[in-house]
Amino acid sequence: MAQTVTQRIEFYLLPGADERGRYKHACRLAEQAYLAGEHVLVALDNAAQMQTFDEMLWTFADRSFVPHETYRDEQQWDETPVLLGCDPQPLHAFDVLLNLGNEVPVAATLARRISEIIDADEPRRRAGRVRFRHYRDAGLTPLTHNIPADQAT
Repeated sequence: MAQTVTQRIEFYLLPGADERGRYKHACRLAEQAYLAGEHVLVALDNAAQMQTFDEMLWTFADRSFVPHETYRDEQQWDETPVLLGCDPQPLHAFDVLLNLGNEVPVAATLARRISEIIDADEPRRRAGRVRFRHYRDAGLTPLTHNIPADQAT
C-alpha cells in the first residue's frame, strides 16, 4: 500500500459461512458509520454482489435507514453518506472502507479506517488471510474481532 492515510484496520471474524450473514454485519457497520457522520465506501467484487448488498441495506433491520447509492464519483458524498462500488477509485481520503471483496481495493490507501468482514467460508477466509498479511506487510497492525454466533445474525 503506497502512502496510506489508514489509521485503523479491523477484521471481523464471523462463525458462519453464509454470505448474507457477512452482508448483514456489514450493514450494521455501515449504519454505525452513517450515524456517526462518516463517509463510507463499500467495496464488492461484482454487480450481482452489489445488488444483493444494496437490497440488504434497505431491509436488514426494521427501523434502520442507511442512505446509499452506487459510486460514480466522490462528490456524491455531499448528498449520500454510503456509496457502493466494484473497484471504486476515489481521489481523496474518506472515512470508512467496508471491504466485502476478495482483494485489497485500490481505494484502501485513502480510507482512514478499513473494516474487513470474514466468515467461515474457506475460500473467503483464505482471501482474508492474504489481505491480513498484505496490511501487516505494509506496516499496519490489523485488529481482530471474533464475533460470537449470537451477535453475528
